[in-house]
Amino acid sequence: MKLFLFILTITIALISIAFSDTILARIGPLTDILNRNNNQTATTSSSNTQTTGTSFKGLPVIPPTEIYGEPKPEAMSVPRTIRKAFLAVQQSEGVGAKVRRSIGTPQLRNFSPFLMLDHFTSSPGSGFPDHPHRGQETITYLLSGAVDHEDFAGNKGTIEAGDLQFMTAGRGIMHAEMPRELEDGDPVVGMQLWVDLPEKLKMCEPRYRDLRASEIPQVKTDDGKVNIKVISGQSHGVDSVKELAYTPVWIFDIEVQPGGSITQPLPAGWNAFAYTLGGTTNFGSGEEKTEIGQYHNVVFEQAGDTVTAAVDADAKEPGHFYLVAGLPLDQKVVQYGPFVLNSQDQVYEALRDYQNHQNGFERAKGWQSEIGKRMMQ
Repeated sequence: MKLFLFILTITIALISIAFSDTILARIGPLTDILNRNNNQTATTSSSNTQTTGTSFKGLPVIPPTEIYGEPKPEAMSVPRTIRKAFLAVQQSEGVGAKVRRSIGTPQLRNFSPFLMLDHFTSSPGSGFPDHPHRGQETITYLLSGAVDHEDFAGNKGTIEAGDLQFMTAGRGIMHAEMPRELEDGDPVVGMQLWVDLPEKLKMCEPRYRDLRASEIPQVKTDDGKVNIKVISGQSHGVDSVKELAYTPVWIFDIEVQPGGSITQPLPAGWNAFAYTLGGTTNFGSGEEKTEIGQYHNVVFEQAGDTVTAAVDADAKEPGHFYLVAGLPLDQKVVQYGPFVLNSQDQVYEALRDYQNHQNGFERAKGWQSEIGKRMMQ
């Protein structure tokens, strides 16, 4: 049976890769593998359990500044224009969860270094049970509620509203992400961004960093009408916590009150987008100004070094958006579900390694998360 499942998995991968070099699916095609693993007996040692903190868990590798240098916005101000804007349509994902996926859909692919963006909503009894990753980083930003996390190395932790988790999958990780039941019964809402790793770091050791809301600096501009959470990068003279992701990304949570406006500098040459979480926001200025409603991804042209946004003075609510920019990686992307590599052969190798519990997946054998068992109760 195991041999049959493995051959079936490889066959599906071959067919999928024949259609596209970049396969942007998530866990669905690997359901047979995941179900088999979930049915194995749990053998995780409790002596390895630890709580994630504010520093990285996992072995350090090459600091990103040694690979790329420090990102610096240009001194001159050239506004970026909008390349496209589109609604993120809600769909089912994981087990019982709902996501609005914008990056990693036919609307937006090959947008290096970004692989996928999900605006997710989940309730107790739903979530993302045990599943593997290789070759990417995930950045999870929680807007409301709480999410428990557990992996096959014995790491456990919880992020709450306003917190983030930066996870580097590297050579291999298997984990679960499950919403925690809230007293008020409200759903858990957040953003999860998948970022590609540079080729030389694809097989680094996995690591985590929980960034607490209290660690995120904030800055107000335009007489207090604009509030910026500087999650990663720099804004209006305020710098974020350093060494968060290996692939350089800037991330801001921005809220603009009616009558307010902001011009945010971004490193030249980086790809950038804004995802609208609430209200109506005008992006651009003059004839280039475009009104964008809730749940849209606004993709900016690469040329230029600033993004301008404003909310009409007579608006009934503030504009709230998630602004992200990242350094494009000059490399091929071959993705099969949660495995993101640079060639078809590397994808096949990842499937074999996961199937045979080797080369980073040794601890996946017989492992079952405790938090994933909630779905069986």
